[in-house]
Amino acid sequence: MIPEKSYDIVVVGAGPAGSTAANYAARNGKSVLLIDRKKDIGTPLQCGGFLPHYETLRELVPNAELPYTLEEYPSECIHTTTSCQRFIAPDGCSKQFDVTADAIDRRRFDKYLAKEAAKSDVQVMPGTTVTEINGSTLELEGVFGSFTTDADVIIGADGPNSTVAKSKGLSREYDPMSVGTAFEYELSGVDVDRDAVEMYFGKDYVPGGYAWIISQGGDTANIGVGIRETLFEKGMCARDYLNKFMYEHPIASEKLKKGSVVSVVSGIVPVGGAPKYTVSDNTLIAGDAAGHIIATNGGGIPTAMVAGKVAGETASESIDGKCELDEYEKRWKAQMGMEIRTAVYIRKLMDRLMRSDYMMSRAIRYTSPEHMKAIQCGQLPDVVKKTLLKMNLGFT
Repeated sequence: MIPEKSYDIVVVGAGPAGSTAANYAARNGKSVLLIDRKKDIGTPLQCGGFLPHYETLRELVPNAELPYTLEEYPSECIHTTTSCQRFIAPDGCSKQFDVTADAIDRRRFDKYLAKEAAKSDVQVMPGTTVTEINGSTLELEGVFGSFTTDADVIIGADGPNSTVAKSKGLSREYDPMSVGTAFEYELSGVDVDRDAVEMYFGKDYVPGGYAWIISQGGDTANIGVGIRETLFEKGMCARDYLNKFMYEHPIASEKLKKGSVVSVVSGIVPVGGAPKYTVSDNTLIAGDAAGHIIATNGGGIPTAMVAGKVAGETASESIDGKCELDEYEKRWKAQMGMEIRTAVYIRKLMDRLMRSDYMMSRAIRYTSPEHMKAIQCGQLPDVVKKTLLKMNLGFT
């Protein structure tokens, strides 16, 4: 497989953002190269897969133009379907709200998105990395050899440590509180609630973060922790916290401790929001590379795909002279910028509360399920904002 000497658009990263961007750019008649460093797209897995149903997503990001690949995807991409989300406070109090979502097989889902791009005449090159970017020229190296190619537009969808973002001065300034570590086990031989996604809080198990249990159907579940290294106790790592949650948590361990680990997943989650700019010269960034994540829950699949659609369409239109490339910034912010910004604000408020199990338990106990759902979606009702601010002001 040898790439062409030039393309209208080169997309770096074949995750949800990159494959969606490549697909929509090609559907708009552009020549597109999609590269990914993984030899097998979707493997190794780097995060979990919790994906609300299409109608729910329309409520979560009401201004977003959702890609068709979020509306309907193959049943083999779905492990199981859940109907509610449950919060478990440090004191054991639990509260839940309705949300219909799929626990998806990210390996199959990512491969499905790449295949959809290929159907639109995108040239896909797995096992290929970008070693250098000079203006519009990309140096590529991988299993097919070493190549040089040019692009009118480059789209960086290559994750939180994006090579494209760094090369174009689009990276966020480093802040240890804005970078989370997700560490997850796939367990077999467990008996968990198949209808619920459970989120656990408590500074002894997940300081400044949360743990989760997501059924994969049958006797299988994904369990994990989302936590920031700066809050680790001395000598502890994310794996240690997950083991402690699995074997020692007074509620969760009864469901999990007899399970067998059949897979380990880890990754970085950027929870600080988007950098100041997501466009530079001939380059756009999208997905994790651009901080397109809802910081209150770490979810990034839908927002990455929305950004990918906007990136692919805007890049195509800019090549046709219908708009400037920096229109991308305005478009993605109009569709989901408020939700991303609000989620970061809420996350910062919650950071202080989560230092105290007592305060976190109170917050969960006195927040209605309706308002909990809003917070998870990156929305902040006035009554909740006033309550959280009052609790933070009174924190000692």
